[in-house]
Amino acid sequence: MRITVLSVPDCPNAPVVEERLARALDGRDADVERIEVGSPEQAVRLGMTGSPTVLIDGVDPFAVPGVPASLSCRLYRGPDGRAERAPSLADLRRALEDDDAACGGRAQDADRGWRTPRSSIG
Repeated sequence: MRITVLSVPDCPNAPVVEERLARALDGRDADVERIEVGSPEQAVRLGMTGSPTVLIDGVDPFAVPGVPASLSCRLYRGPDGRAERAPSLADLRRALEDDDAACGGRAQDADRGWRTPRSSIG
């Protein structure tokens, strides 16, 4: 499984997403990468609809139809309907399970699990 966290430089919400992802992965084998997005063109190319955006195997499981690419802050609706700085732990777990199911399940290696996100500029 490949997870990409797209964020603008110094986004205060990116660490929140990364912490929740670490908990949601709970032993799953995943390659997690953080990409800092610095231009509107790069946001369009990568599919970032606000910072932070989480892509699981290249797909934004939290996408809202019709929302354009953006360098703005992104908020997520929590289970209680309130705005949150990142997807809830429950929503992240559900998205990871949906991806596993869509891909026919993957062998999970509890010893490998969470990999420290790499920071790169694409």
